Amino acid sequence: MNICVFLSAADLDERYTGPARDFAELLGKGGHTLVWGGSDRGLMKVVADGVQEAGGRLVGVSVDFLAVSARENADEMVFAQDLAERKALLLEKADAVVIMVGGTGTLDEATEILELKKHAKHTKPVVLLNTAGFYDGLKEQFRRMEDEGFLPMPLTDLVFFAEDGVAALAYLEESAGVQ
Repeated sequence: MNICVFLSAADLDERYTGPARDFAELLGKGGHTLVWGGSDRGLMKVVADGVQEAGGRLVGVSVDFLAVSARENADEMVFAQDLAERKALLLEKADAVVIMVGGTGTLDEATEILELKKHAKHTKPVVLLNTAGFYDGLKEQFRRMEDEGFLPMPLTDLVFFAEDGVAALAYLEESAGVQ
């Protein structure tokens, strides 16, 4: 399965890098392909290293202005002209999406992917990996949106909140019918 992961390229502490490494190892050992922003920095590097070291493939989608940070030994690397094209290519190449910890770029990617799903522009499973409770506030906000009628579908049809990588991957494999 091609799994798109949106996440930070920042250097983060062990409470985020440890679980990210564990999740990456699960992806690689499961024979999955990581589809990601193509960066060889920070948490993106941690995940790419883990997937590759565990035998998985890497498909990067970078953007021209970040080419200097692109991973050189990815199995495939594509360069988009801008961030909008990058998001479209990432989604196009993926069978499923996982949103890990990140900043405004990751939040932008997450909201666009969820908005597209809400409007039936894709039906791919989406997981918010809630490492160290990072997305607790967002989860609460989504529940409020659902409770107050801002979502046209049940929250559980839009996104799955996973507390760890094992639960995230199990949900994705179950959604894809992987035995």
